[in-house]
Amino acid sequence: MKFLSVVGTRPNFMKLAPIARELAARPDVEHVIVHTGQHYDMAMSDTFFADLDLPEPDHHLAVGSGSHAAQTAAVLARLEPVLAAERPDIVLVYGDVNSTVAAALVAAKMNIRVAHIEAGLRSRDRTMPEELNRLVTDQLSDLLFAPSLDAADNLRAEGIPLGRIRFVGNVMIDTLAHMLPRARAAYAPARYGVGERDYIVATLHRPANVDDPANLAQIVRALEELSHDRPVLFPVHPRTRQRMSELDVAPRGGGDLRLLEPLGYIEMLGLVAASSLVITDSGGLQEETTYLGIPCLTVRPNTERPVTCSRGTNRLVPADHEVIVNCARRSGSRASCVRIPRSHSDRPCSKRQYKSAVHGRFASPPGGPTPCRAVLRLRPSLTSGARCLFPHACSSYLRAASARPPRTHEKAAPSASSIGLRLTVRIARPEFALNYMLSDAIPPQSAPKWSADFFRAASEWCRATRGRSA
Repeated sequence: MKFLSVVGTRPNFMKLAPIARELAARPDVEHVIVHTGQHYDMAMSDTFFADLDLPEPDHHLAVGSGSHAAQTAAVLARLEPVLAAERPDIVLVYGDVNSTVAAALVAAKMNIRVAHIEAGLRSRDRTMPEELNRLVTDQLSDLLFAPSLDAADNLRAEGIPLGRIRFVGNVMIDTLAHMLPRARAAYAPARYGVGERDYIVATLHRPANVDDPANLAQIVRALEELSHDRPVLFPVHPRTRQRMSELDVAPRGGGDLRLLEPLGYIEMLGLVAASSLVITDSGGLQEETTYLGIPCLTVRPNTERPVTCSRGTNRLVPADHEVIVNCARRSGSRASCVRIPRSHSDRPCSKRQYKSAVHGRFASPPGGPTPCRAVLRLRPSLTSGARCLFPHACSSYLRAASARPPRTHEKAAPSASSIGLRLTVRIARPEFALNYMLSDAIPPQSAPKWSADFFRAASEWCRATRGRSA
């Protein structure tokens, strides 16, 4: 089976790394990597490939910088002959950049299956180019790997069939967990003469912040004021540095605000992991700081990762120097150890993505097709309940591991449609509930029968086990 990954920017490389490792371990899989060149200089591209132990790309499109339309058009034109020559079984696209939507469009037009890694994220802000890229890519994709539960809910709300959605967890956290020991061992703070938990890390690159002279001046002013309290390390994106020069926005001096060159992944992770606060407009850093338990101020009016605010360490702030300074000073030295789960199990997300791609809609597992597939949803809310997953009562209709029968359960809510059935049971951990969302692999006209059979079997099992001690 041949997979072809299309990447173009630093966040893409971080998502690609665990997928590439997983595919490299499979002798029956060929993996082709295409680098569009959307991020093209050494600091933004080559260093990340080296830090993440990624193999050299098989194809480099050398798209370079340009407007959104120019970049997208260049990827469209240059990727088509590559796909025609390689003829992959699946094209993997990552994140929400111009390379992502262009690759999905080319593959879809060539009738090549598309799988979107980090599908379903929504900021609800269509002025963001990334939001438009997400919406289009998800509609074009055949298989959508949702990193969080709200992302899976977004896809369902937009009419994506359940059979195309897989909640697998956050693949960027796979990369973080894999690289964190190396980053801690390198101890990046020592290079800059700062103590652990005694400095702030800042990043800035969103057009809404760096292209608006007023917003950029407010943020830089806030960073400069905070640098009087503790050092502020600010790795400056090349585009941000250019805009600061063009708009004549520069620190006035007097504090300890350090404008650094872009950093490699390991060095940046080492700085973030030992910092006391991160101020950013990056999507990935919102997740990383939540996982690490570090306070984060995101200078944006919205986020496509709301779980980092509702259950993590992230807080949205406007581009106002007074608000940023006040929130930063109230953030404390360290957040409590609230961590965003990598996924619904301890197995790395990349393994689930591989198995979903191979044994999901694209191929049948050994022994023939599975009549239905289960997708786990962990919903923060319900209090106490069962201690386990729903058991094997439904035979071939439900292939999922189980432990003990539930102590209590919610009333099942069947939906005998051509898509499938959802059954909800409670589990013991207070912050979670578990849903099985089942989608059928057999023709739609047969779906009502298997849905009814499944619900009947589930109901009988619930009645049989009611009152049984856990």
